[in-house]
Amino acid sequence: MPASSLTFEQARHLVETHATALRPAATETVALAGAASRILAEPLLADRDFPPFPRATRDGFALRAADVVHPPTTLRVIGEIKAGIAPAELNFHLASGQAVSIMTGAPLPSGADAVVMVEYTEVEYTEPAADEVKVLRSVAVGENYVPTGAEALRGAVLLHPGARLDAAAIACAASVGKPTLRVFRRPRIAVLSTGDELVDVHSLPGPTQIRNSNLHSLAAQISAAGAEPVLLPIAPDEPARLRELIEQGLQADLLLLTGGVSVGKYDLVEQVLAELQASFLFTSVQIQPGRPAVFGQARGRYFFGLPGNPVSTMVTFELFGRPMVEALCGMAPRKLVFPRARLKSEVRTRTGLTRFLPASLTGEFDDAQVELVHWQGSGDMAAIVRANCYLVVPPDRELLSAGEWVPILLR
Repeated sequence: MPASSLTFEQARHLVETHATALRPAATETVALAGAASRILAEPLLADRDFPPFPRATRDGFALRAADVVHPPTTLRVIGEIKAGIAPAELNFHLASGQAVSIMTGAPLPSGADAVVMVEYTEVEYTEPAADEVKVLRSVAVGENYVPTGAEALRGAVLLHPGARLDAAAIACAASVGKPTLRVFRRPRIAVLSTGDELVDVHSLPGPTQIRNSNLHSLAAQISAAGAEPVLLPIAPDEPARLRELIEQGLQADLLLLTGGVSVGKYDLVEQVLAELQASFLFTSVQIQPGRPAVFGQARGRYFFGLPGNPVSTMVTFELFGRPMVEALCGMAPRKLVFPRARLKSEVRTRTGLTRFLPASLTGEFDDAQVELVHWQGSGDMAAIVRANCYLVVPPDRELLSAGEWVPILLR
């Protein structure tokens, strides 16, 4: 088994390449009300022109722009148009010198080519109803209304397969009359924690044991990514039972293992995977935390071996596991982008590794500030609870100065 240690960028791009080649096959139809966060498996088409009529975008008066070139100009008001007006009530044509009171969302009458906002008018009453309007400023042709079909023409693709159905996508589907949507089925992601030191969450750990938190943190991350976690029993540091559970995990769409991927005497995961004729795409990544991360294929399935320390497990899933899970969900590939924040206090570290250090992002609006959370290493779960992001330190930087804009990875 050739060992392969990659830089962070190399490892991420390799995972993205393999994720792009994945094609989820199964789909299902779900009600629109239950489609949030699912991945669309069909194109969403406009069922009519959007808007289906020239739609006013401001309360005001529909008019001919040529009539108000030299304001102030007084026009005769011949009616009112509100949103949802019956078509039969629009059977008139606006002539020169005339205006119509119009509400936001209402259709422009025939003959009008602009809307002047009500703020730039003075209404003159000669009877109980408005009879004339004084327009105080000129308007351009097309101002304050959206022409028919300007947003989308009938039959246009509004959403492509692979789109995650967020609130905007759900609203779009509702607007084209889709009470149900065809989506990709959620893939099954197996999670296998290894190590004699682990006990189930409901158990009382012995003096040298810890509860299996990685199983549940990964289950939460998998669910947030849109997949279904399959939680396997704890694998002991014993080859036969470990192999049995790995084989069980490889029946899922993706297998995530935690622990047992370092170089200790009882780190048996890579050994057992090699016995299963696994191909290893990388066996180490030049990052902290998470350096001994493993990525490969066995029996037609991809797997990740993630370090066992809780912070390492969470970081490596976000960096490498998530794009594979999202691809299996049917989601279109997306690049990893690090937003930036101003560093509160200087950070010194050693060069050579890309570091993802627990940090706290504070401030508001355009005053985002970040500082490291005090932590005791990648097993410090109390620190990761206090953090809401990771400070990303490039491998060639020994010092990040206070006040510098630095990259972060949001949690």
